[in-house]
Amino acid sequence: MPARYLISKELAKIFSVFSHPDRVRIVEELRDGERDVNTLQAMLGVSHSRTSQNLAILRMHRIVTERRDGRYVYYRLLQPELAAWIFEGIRFIEKDAANAEVTRDAIEKVKQLWGAEAVR
Repeated sequence: MPARYLISKELAKIFSVFSHPDRVRIVEELRDGERDVNTLQAMLGVSHSRTSQNLAILRMHRIVTERRDGRYVYYRLLQPELAAWIFEGIRFIEKDAANAEVTRDAIEKVKQLWGAEAVR
C-alpha cells in the first residue's frame, strides 16, 4: 500500500471522528484539562447517554483517555495540541462567514439601488 494512500486513509478516519459537533465541542471543553462526564454533559447541554456515546467514539479513536476515581470517570485529551488544531479550523469558516456577510450587505445595497430605480 503506497504511503500516501495509507496516511490519507488514517487522516480521513480522524476527520470523520469530528463530523459530529458534540465531539468537536468535547475536545474543546477538554482543552484545559480533564472533566467528568456529568460536567461535559452540562457544558454540552445534551443527554448523559449522548455525551457517553460521543466519548466512547473519541476513546475508540484514541482521542481521549479516561481515569476512574471511585464512581466518577474523568476524561482528558491524549494529545492536547489537537484542541489547538481544531481551533485553527475556525479560520476556514471565518472566510466563508466574512464572504457571506459581504454578500448579504451587497444584496441589500443592490435591492435598495435597484428598488429605487424601479420606482422612477
